[in-house]
Amino acid sequence: MPDLEFHQLDLRYERLRIRRPRREGRLLSSLAVAGQQVAIVVVQPDEERYVVIDGFKRVRALRQLGSDTIAAVTWDLPEEEALALSHLMAAGLEDTALEQGWLLWEMRLRFSLSQEDLALRFDRSVSWVSRRLALVKELPGSVQDRLRLGELPAHAAGKYLVPLARAKREDCERLVLGIAGRALSTRDVGRLYRAYRESDREQREALLESPLLYLRVSASSTGDKAALSLQRDVADLLAICRRARSTLRTATAAQWPPQVADKLFHDLARVLREIRQLKNKLEKEIADVGPWPTVGNPGTCASGAIDPGNCSDNEDLAQGGQACDSLGSGGGAACRPDRESA
Repeated sequence: MPDLEFHQLDLRYERLRIRRPRREGRLLSSLAVAGQQVAIVVVQPDEERYVVIDGFKRVRALRQLGSDTIAAVTWDLPEEEALALSHLMAAGLEDTALEQGWLLWEMRLRFSLSQEDLALRFDRSVSWVSRRLALVKELPGSVQDRLRLGELPAHAAGKYLVPLARAKREDCERLVLGIAGRALSTRDVGRLYRAYRESDREQREALLESPLLYLRVSASSTGDKAALSLQRDVADLLAICRRARSTLRTATAAQWPPQVADKLFHDLARVLREIRQLKNKLEKEIADVGPWPTVGNPGTCASGAIDPGNCSDNEDLAQGGQACDSLGSGGGAACRPDRESA
């Protein structure tokens, strides 16, 4: 495993990979602490050049750290075979459909390979090769350049940007110009794409003019809808609890089989766990908003903390002890302290 100097490296295939700033940041930190642990892969078409097949992130990171050399392993293969083998070894790890398309396009042009040849080398169908090549052909070059630099989420390309480019190429370029480098997620790009499809001409123009403004307004609207939906769910839950408590008042627990009581307490314990998790999640989500309101909040104790186990008006929980006594009279298993419901 020789150590090569950076001027010996031919990085012609670096542009076939999408940069991922977060991953590269983690790799940079790892290399700074532990040094290079995995060699890059190269082929040697002549005595002076080493064409890099895999390890472009390590090359960039070690250069940034001021290293003079880089550890490399040389594959004794032609370039086209080395590229195909590298892809097959890393299949499914991180390469996207667009990166696969770039690789196929490069090999088709550089090595004069037909779609049938590519399908055979990559152990895929001709249809798979054709679809990947279509991604490269249909996506504007300016958009592909942004993707290479990691300024757009990689998985958004084939899912949203290519269909948008098919519909109207200029609009795809305008949208990318407005969102590139803004650390948007694939979901954000999807929201913009769906809004574009569902809008009229005037609305589309406004969206393309200020896509980030649309996302902010849309997020606020979505948050309002989610809050209303959550309120309805909690109200339904409260109504169910009251109805169950009313049913319990008229029930003849002494006539129930023991397994009925066991099942009731087991399910009730699961319900209480879910409510507790919901409460904890809600507190975490709005922790930055400020103190909980203490007036007009039906679930708030005098101290201001929301805890159904500590509130004085929780008569249903207070009556739960009596219900347990009645259900467990005669030494029933439902009220044993070592059970989950205890």
